[in-house]
Amino acid sequence: MTAGTTIDHLTETYRAHYRSLLGLAALLLDDTASCEDVVQEAFIRVHSARNRVRDPQKTLAYLRQTVVNLSRSTLRRRILGLKLLSKPMPDMASAEEGAYDQLERDALIKAMRGLQRRQREVLVLRYFADMTEAQCAETLGISLGSVKAYGSRGIAALRVAMEASA
Repeated sequence: MTAGTTIDHLTETYRAHYRSLLGLAALLLDDTASCEDVVQEAFIRVHSARNRVRDPQKTLAYLRQTVVNLSRSTLRRRILGLKLLSKPMPDMASAEEGAYDQLERDALIKAMRGLQRRQREVLVLRYFADMTEAQCAETLGISLGSVKAYGSRGIAALRVAMEASA
């Protein structure tokens, strides 16, 4: 006897136990097509690795184990697919809206560059970094009143600049 099971023995085992292997896959999976695919793939894999099956009496055990492993892999792929599909797609703006938003951002950045340094710092910390007026004052080392004044003047200057660019 050569090392491993013979092709004839493997084919005979597969034919004799095809229905039971299909039943095993059906207990693990939910649709017939997947069960048939798993059983056929199990035969192909055991056929490719038949030299590892030293005892021909264990051929059926190898086929069963391969069916179980392939069924688990199929279920894992399905679960992963469901997880990916269950995530909602982000709201996407149309191309026109995206272009318009980009133009607005560009205009805002240009207007921000035209502000005095302290006005720009206060507005960035206050509205982009979402800091309170007190946190801005502490970060910049200026009084709370100065933060309010720079912020107020900065917003007024931005309004004028944005209206001029529109």
